[in-house]
Formats: sequence, structure tokens, C-alpha cells
Amino acid sequence: QVQLVESGGGLVQAGGSLRLSCAASGSIFGFNSMGWYRRAPGKQRELVATITTGGYTNYADSVKGRFTISRDNAKNTVYLEMNSLKPEDTGVYYCNAVLFVANYWGQGTQVTVSS
Repeated sequence: QVQLVESGGGLVQAGGSLRLSCAASGSIFGFNSMGWYRRAPGKQRELVATITTGGYTNYADSVKGRFTISRDNAKNTVYLEMNSLKPEDTGVYYCNAVLFVANYWGQGTQVTVSS
């Protein structure tokens, strides 16, 4: 059973930075892709960024140029570096891993950006 544990969320002022981490219980090398999603208050969960095994990345238009996703296969960890944070980035951030047709989710970590 795959387990994903997020950390690094918190409260930050607009313009600040945070780094989220997602640690997997096993090797992440076999995952087709991993990524971050978020759910803002009153909204549906949306994609933030994904990264494939080969290192191909994809970002939501709203975070391009501000967020960077990366993975460390040796540590079985995926990161989300978030810079120039805006109040609209507030939400619960979830780590996701895709293994063939199976989707795995972490419990989420809260990110709050104050204006």
C-alpha cells in the first residue's frame, strides 16, 4: 500500500515562499507521475503541478514562473517550491502519485497566504 505524507505547509505573507515535501512509503521511481493539487475554500480540487518519471513537468497557468516541482528518487520525495505567494494560493495542498491506473493521495497540508 502506497502512503504519501505531505509537510511544509503553514502561514506566510503575500510575496513569501514555502517548500512543500511529499514523502512516499516506497520507491517513487516506479510511479508514472507525481504531482500536487490544491483545494481552495469553496472550490474544487485543481492541478498545481506534475512531474513524470522522466522529469517532464506540467504547471497550472496560475503558478507558472512562481512554483517549481522536483523529485528526489533517492529520498522517495517530491517537492513543491512556491515563491511569490499570493492570497489566492491559499488552500489545502495534496500530493498525488499515479501508478498505472491507480491514484494515491496524501492527507493534505494547509497553506495560508495572508495579504
